[in-house]
Amino acid sequence: MKKVYKLTDLCCANCAAEIERDVQKAKGVAAATVNFLAQKLILEIEEGADAEAVIKKVAKLVRRVEPDCEMIEVQ
Repeated sequence: MKKVYKLTDLCCANCAAEIERDVQKAKGVAAATVNFLAQKLILEIEEGADAEAVIKKVAKLVRRVEPDCEMIEVQ
């Protein structure tokens, strides 16, 4: 399942890269790409994974790196 999120208040490319690395390692995530210029996260969730739990985990990882950043679902 593919989801796209707008990341608000993403401050720098280094934070975007750290978020991407951390999210890619999360259980249930097949792939993740953060585009700093577009302020977007493209998230692919593994088949059979609990999508809601994965999204909550990803949101927690994003806030750990960038406390003021919010994930807003685009698609």
